[in-house]
Amino acid sequence: MKTSRLEAFSDGVLAIIITIMVLELKDPEEANWEGLSKIAPIFISYLVSFVYVGIYWNSHHHLFQITETVNGKILWANLNLLFWLSLIPFTTSWIGEKHLEALPVALYGFVFLMSGISFLLLKSQILNNHSKDAAIHKMIGSHKKEYLSLGIYAAGIAFAYLNVYVAMLCFMGVGLVWFLPDTRIEGKK
Repeated sequence: MKTSRLEAFSDGVLAIIITIMVLELKDPEEANWEGLSKIAPIFISYLVSFVYVGIYWNSHHHLFQITETVNGKILWANLNLLFWLSLIPFTTSWIGEKHLEALPVALYGFVFLMSGISFLLLKSQILNNHSKDAAIHKMIGSHKKEYLSLGIYAAGIAFAYLNVYVAMLCFMGVGLVWFLPDTRIEGKK
């Protein structure tokens, strides 16, 4: 199967996720800096989540630029990824409304952890669908960055119960690592 339907469906789901998140942003009750500062946690959680969804969209786009064909396992792995990404608006809203309390921050990190695992699973299924000598194996390379990210997510989840700000820094740190696309894939094909 070609990748075009999977890519179009995924793009649509990611666009809806971003739309849902932005609809959660409410106007400040007061038209002053204090009113704006009251919604700052909600805006910051939206900003971090928007960047994450953007990183996943970008990575997904690049991954499918070098993917020649898909099979049923890849379709299901992609749906698994989209499921976990679709929970980002819920956790984003929850940490914004609860002003960074432990359980919402831990769940936020758990959704990021599961999204990371799901993306790694998707990449693995794609690699399994290509011959070992296909160029995609060289372009994707090792998964060190993914495993490091998963470890930092796990640490962030644990930190959520000790210091939510450290937990959020863990999550934002992983985002910074992934902000730039992989140069092995960028510009290929």
